[in-house]
Amino acid sequence: MFKHFFNLQLKSFFRAASFKTNLAFKILMIFAALYFIVVFLAMGVGSFFIIKKAGLGDPLRVVNRFMIYYLVMDLYIRYMFQKMPILNIKPLLYMPFKKSAVVKYSLGKTVFSFFNWMHAFFFVPFSIVLLTQGYDPLDVVVWHLAIMALFYSNNFLNIMMNNQDRIFYPMVSILAILALCQYNGWFDITLYTAPVFDAFFDTPWAFVIPILLLTGLVYASFNYFKKHMYLDGGLATKHTEAKSEDYTWLNRFGNLGTFLKNDIKLIRRNKRSKTTVMLSVLFIFYGLLFGSGAVEVYEGPVWSIFAGIFVSGGFLFSFGQFVPSWDSSYYPLMMSQNIQYREYLSSKWYLIVIATVISTVLSAFYLYFGWEFYLAIVVGAIYNIGVNSYLVLWGGAYIKTPIDLTSNKKAFGDKQAFNVKTMLLTIPKLVLPLLVFAAGYYLINPVAGYIAVALSGVLGFVFKDQAFKMIEKIYKKEKYKTLLAYKQTD
Repeated sequence: MFKHFFNLQLKSFFRAASFKTNLAFKILMIFAALYFIVVFLAMGVGSFFIIKKAGLGDPLRVVNRFMIYYLVMDLYIRYMFQKMPILNIKPLLYMPFKKSAVVKYSLGKTVFSFFNWMHAFFFVPFSIVLLTQGYDPLDVVVWHLAIMALFYSNNFLNIMMNNQDRIFYPMVSILAILALCQYNGWFDITLYTAPVFDAFFDTPWAFVIPILLLTGLVYASFNYFKKHMYLDGGLATKHTEAKSEDYTWLNRFGNLGTFLKNDIKLIRRNKRSKTTVMLSVLFIFYGLLFGSGAVEVYEGPVWSIFAGIFVSGGFLFSFGQFVPSWDSSYYPLMMSQNIQYREYLSSKWYLIVIATVISTVLSAFYLYFGWEFYLAIVVGAIYNIGVNSYLVLWGGAYIKTPIDLTSNKKAFGDKQAFNVKTMLLTIPKLVLPLLVFAAGYYLINPVAGYIAVALSGVLGFVFKDQAFKMIEKIYKKEKYKTLLAYKQTD
């Protein structure tokens, strides 16, 4: 039976409408996986000696101390990236298979996920190093089994928490606050969690606890999916009661106001768009890597503009690059109406501009690192509004990726977003402002570099009408290719 399910999965991959793109993307993912495997192996072998050389204490105790953060970060990454088995269950409900067999196969697939076995590339070498350094073999083995059981518990816990934002995000937020408290020396949560992980080594029978936890989560996941494996039950799309949101104050802007109202409602009501807003907020804190000197390579003066582009342009990059994919579910209907592309694109542009201004204001705390650093953010915002806002709309015409607004699947990117045209448009988005700043900075003075980048943004704003005419022409040219792409399914 499992062999039959595997053959069906293989056929779905090769017969997919986007097979060629899937194959190329899979190859890229394999190289990325190999990179992380090498990194984890190096950390697994070298972390023991690095910790010992730094004089931080017993390497095993140090790893146990921060294990709570490792586990929560693993759960967070799983929640954002790992595919859920529900995607494999729906097509099999029409087949003459037992429900238990379908559920076992779907849950069993997650066991072999890269998110599970990639941790072995750190903990297996680390455990071997412990053995070579004179640690008791039995204690090391049971500790290793306990830790790996916790990571597999994360796998099934993630399945149970799928789409439960009200549980997941508060939990992650609380731990992030605790990490901040520990960093500032206010409260150290690891004083209470480290003894738990130490017990897996000090008390051999304690490894039974995570094993029992894993067993319970497997049993609970199996029963949950078997019980709710109906199209009109647990697998049905959830519907919530609609709330009236008129935004009548936007009526004064005519058709432009109508598009803006639709975009605001889209952002407020859907999981994917809410995640995008959350990501744009996280972009604001990206500048801490530059201003605090945490990363040595970012200490060059030119990198301040790079930081400014990203700090102020989080929403621009995460939302703007997927126009018109946000409207993919009803894009064919829109194209059958008497709608002007100019008004449609203008609404997206104004939304991006408003978000950029808000991000710039919220990032005022960077004044702590000096007025020059915040000036780089302001200058980056001007460049984003005057240049990058047009470029992301232009690039969106070539990213023909339908978006499922109810899911976070592919929330951090999509294979169809990688093509030559969008890659070429990345150069003026990121490289050009660095070159412009460097020219002014090194040929004249630092202020001249900031002025040069700001003037580039102002110049782009002056030629706004010409830019929109060109973008509108491209959207009209790509219209039917886009409509065809939105009808394709994997």
